Amino acid sequence: MSDTTPTPESAAPGPDSPDFDTLTRDIADVPAVEVITTVAVHLMSAAAVNLGLAEGGEGHKDLDEARKLIHSLAGLLDASATEVSSFHAAPLRDGLKSLQLAFREASVVADEPGQGPGEKYTGPVFG
Repeated sequence: MSDTTPTPESAAPGPDSPDFDTLTRDIADVPAVEVITTVAVHLMSAAAVNLGLAEGGEGHKDLDEARKLIHSLAGLLDASATEVSSFHAAPLRDGLKSLQLAFREASVVADEPGQGPGEKYTGPVFG
Protein backbone atom coordinates (compact mmCIF):
# COMPACT_ATOMS: atom_id res chain seq x y z
CA MET A 1 0.00 0.00 0.00
CA SER A 2 1.11 3.50 -0.73
CA ASP A 3 0.56 6.60 1.37
CA THR A 4 0.55 8.85 -1.69
CA THR A 5 -2.64 10.21 -3.15
CA PRO A 6 -3.06 10.37 -6.89
CA THR A 7 -2.28 13.70 -8.48
CA PRO A 8 -4.11 15.10 -11.50
CA GLU A 9 -1.09 14.22 -13.62
CA SER A 10 -1.26 10.57 -12.57
CA ALA A 11 -4.99 10.49 -13.33
CA ALA A 12 -4.50 11.81 -16.88
CA PRO A 13 -5.15 9.32 -19.68
CA GLY A 14 -2.10 7.43 -20.79
CA PRO A 15 -1.24 6.20 -24.26
CA ASP A 16 -3.36 3.06 -23.73
CA SER A 17 -6.39 4.92 -22.33
CA PRO A 18 -9.23 5.97 -24.61
CA ASP A 19 -9.75 9.68 -25.14
CA PHE A 20 -13.51 9.91 -24.71
CA ASP A 21 -13.64 13.41 -26.18
CA THR A 22 -12.54 12.05 -29.54
CA LEU A 23 -14.71 8.92 -29.28
CA THR A 24 -18.00 10.74 -28.75
CA ARG A 25 -19.81 13.38 -30.74
CA ASP A 26 -21.46 16.39 -29.30
CA ILE A 27 -25.22 15.85 -29.54
CA ALA A 28 -25.45 19.24 -31.24
CA ASP A 29 -23.51 17.77 -34.18
CA VAL A 30 -25.98 14.92 -34.74
CA PRO A 31 -28.64 15.63 -37.39
CA ALA A 32 -32.23 15.34 -36.16
CA VAL A 33 -33.07 12.65 -38.72
CA GLU A 34 -30.27 10.49 -37.30
CA VAL A 35 -31.57 10.90 -33.75
CA ILE A 36 -35.14 10.08 -34.85
CA THR A 37 -34.14 6.99 -36.83
CA THR A 38 -31.84 5.76 -34.05
CA VAL A 39 -34.63 6.05 -31.48
CA ALA A 40 -37.04 4.32 -33.87
CA VAL A 41 -34.62 1.42 -34.41
CA HIS A 42 -34.17 1.03 -30.63
CA LEU A 43 -37.96 0.95 -30.16
CA MET A 44 -38.29 -1.60 -32.95
CA SER A 45 -35.57 -3.81 -31.50
CA ALA A 46 -37.03 -3.70 -28.00
CA ALA A 47 -40.52 -4.46 -29.34
CA ALA A 48 -39.21 -7.42 -31.34
CA VAL A 49 -37.53 -8.85 -28.24
CA ASN A 50 -40.73 -8.41 -26.22
CA LEU A 51 -42.70 -10.13 -28.97
CA GLY A 52 -40.42 -13.14 -28.61
CA LEU A 53 -38.86 -12.64 -32.05
CA ALA A 54 -35.25 -12.61 -30.84
CA GLU A 55 -33.10 -15.71 -30.54
CA GLY A 56 -34.39 -17.65 -27.54
CA GLY A 57 -37.22 -15.16 -27.53
CA GLU A 58 -39.98 -17.03 -25.74
CA GLY A 59 -38.19 -16.37 -22.45
CA HIS A 60 -38.37 -12.62 -23.05
CA LYS A 61 -41.92 -12.46 -24.39
CA ASP A 62 -43.99 -9.71 -22.77
CA LEU A 63 -46.88 -8.50 -24.89
CA ASP A 64 -47.78 -5.66 -22.53
CA GLU A 65 -44.30 -4.19 -22.93
CA ALA A 66 -44.37 -4.84 -26.68
CA ARG A 67 -47.69 -2.98 -26.97
CA LYS A 68 -46.21 0.11 -25.27
CA LEU A 69 -43.12 0.08 -27.47
CA ILE A 70 -45.07 -0.39 -30.71
CA HIS A 71 -47.51 2.36 -29.76
CA SER A 72 -44.59 4.70 -28.97
CA LEU A 73 -42.89 3.83 -32.25
CA ALA A 74 -46.07 4.56 -34.20
CA GLY A 75 -46.45 7.91 -32.42
CA LEU A 76 -42.85 8.85 -33.17
CA LEU A 77 -43.19 7.94 -36.83
CA ASP A 78 -46.49 9.80 -37.12
CA ALA A 79 -45.08 12.91 -35.45
CA SER A 80 -41.89 12.89 -37.50
CA ALA A 81 -43.44 12.02 -40.87
CA THR A 82 -42.91 15.50 -42.29
CA GLU A 83 -39.44 15.81 -40.75
CA VAL A 84 -37.75 12.76 -42.25
CA SER A 85 -37.55 11.86 -45.90
CA SER A 86 -39.40 8.88 -47.32
CA PHE A 87 -35.94 7.33 -47.81
CA HIS A 88 -35.72 7.04 -44.00
CA ALA A 89 -39.43 6.75 -43.19
CA ALA A 90 -40.44 3.94 -45.57
CA PRO A 91 -38.34 1.16 -43.98
CA LEU A 92 -39.38 2.32 -40.51
CA ARG A 93 -43.07 2.17 -41.47
CA ASP A 94 -42.52 -1.31 -42.94
CA GLY A 95 -40.86 -2.42 -39.72
CA LEU A 96 -43.71 -0.95 -37.67
CA LYS A 97 -46.31 -2.82 -39.74
CA SER A 98 -44.36 -6.07 -39.32
CA LEU A 99 -44.30 -5.58 -35.56
CA GLN A 100 -48.02 -4.79 -35.49
CA LEU A 101 -48.77 -7.97 -37.45
CA ALA A 102 -46.48 -10.02 -35.21
CA PHE A 103 -48.27 -8.60 -32.17
CA ARG A 104 -51.66 -9.52 -33.62
CA GLU A 105 -50.39 -13.04 -34.33
CA ALA A 106 -48.88 -13.45 -30.84
CA SER A 107 -51.99 -12.21 -29.00
CA VAL A 108 -54.28 -14.85 -27.55
CA VAL A 109 -57.20 -12.41 -27.63
CA ALA A 110 -57.15 -10.32 -30.79
CA ASP A 111 -57.69 -6.57 -30.58
CA GLU A 112 -60.56 -5.12 -32.57
CA PRO A 113 -59.39 -3.65 -35.91
CA GLY A 114 -57.95 -0.21 -35.21
CA GLN A 115 -57.41 -0.98 -31.52
CA GLY A 116 -54.05 -2.75 -31.76
CA PRO A 117 -50.79 -1.11 -30.71
CA GLY A 118 -50.08 1.98 -32.76
CA GLU A 119 -53.22 1.62 -34.87
CA LYS A 120 -54.42 4.93 -33.45
CA TYR A 121 -51.73 6.44 -35.71
CA THR A 122 -51.58 3.97 -38.59
CA GLY A 123 -55.16 2.83 -38.92
CA PRO A 124 -56.14 -0.85 -38.83
CA VAL A 125 -53.42 -3.30 -39.82
CA PHE A 126 -54.38 -6.48 -41.64
CA GLY A 127 -52.14 -9.33 -42.74
